[in-house]
Amino acid sequence: MEYIIEMKNVTKHFKNKIAVNDMNFTVKKGEIFGFLGPSGSGKTTTIKMLTGTYKPSKGSLNVLDFKGTTIGSKNFMSKVGILSDHSTVYERQTIEDNLNLFAKLNHIATEKVTEVLKFVDLTNDRKTVYKKLSAGMKQRVLLAKALLHEPDLLFLDEPTASLDPATIQHIHKGLKALNKKGTTIFLTTHNMQEANDLCDRVAIIDSGILKALDTPENFRFKYSNHTLRVIHNNNLEKTLPMTAESAQYITNMLETNDLKYIASDLPTLGDVFLKITGKELI
Repeated sequence: MEYIIEMKNVTKHFKNKIAVNDMNFTVKKGEIFGFLGPSGSGKTTTIKMLTGTYKPSKGSLNVLDFKGTTIGSKNFMSKVGILSDHSTVYERQTIEDNLNLFAKLNHIATEKVTEVLKFVDLTNDRKTVYKKLSAGMKQRVLLAKALLHEPDLLFLDEPTASLDPATIQHIHKGLKALNKKGTTIFLTTHNMQEANDLCDRVAIIDSGILKALDTPENFRFKYSNHTLRVIHNNNLEKTLPMTAESAQYITNMLETNDLKYIASDLPTLGDVFLKITGKELI
């Protein structure tokens, strides 16, 4: 199976409103695929089609070799993990009890609960009742639940929302390790740095339309001005074109020990997003 997801000419409309319009893309097995767009752009509708909550009004889907009405079936869901605003837990039970219950219902060894608690850094809080947790800790519990059955395909909708920088770094490290083991990850996020750091490829959508799809590196290079910024030791700053003359200029700076700083003008992924959509990612 080369592609985990294949979306061909998919349209979804609700009465007179088109939420997704003739969408085409594939997600390769083993990649982390970013799906970025402003609020109301069709991200959630797309995920709901890919997980079986909605059926396309037009077009075809293939997810993990499941098609049509088999997407969203019990067998399908045994291979998929989902973290979203609609993920559910029991508010009055502890973190550990919630995960143990989910493990029992899905015939998962209880040892796996210990493993995912460590993954989301909640081992010391496992006896805490869910409703007493902070927003960030609740997010980590939902992530642990999504990972418990070691899914082949993991849908993450804002996985690090409300988390502090240290925890985000911890989660990112774990997601990369999980991906290295073979789990394909479909990620939506408002954190452009997160998308840049994690994703192999990124799709940018707006108003239900796929606007662009490429690697973060290629996006940033494509939208750069192809210049270099250099600063001399006396703080004199120059912007240089990428030419042979500029290379000689920089060589002279190095030879005279007069180079304080050098950097390319590569824009951030957030800058690219703004140029493509004209909108903030909110």
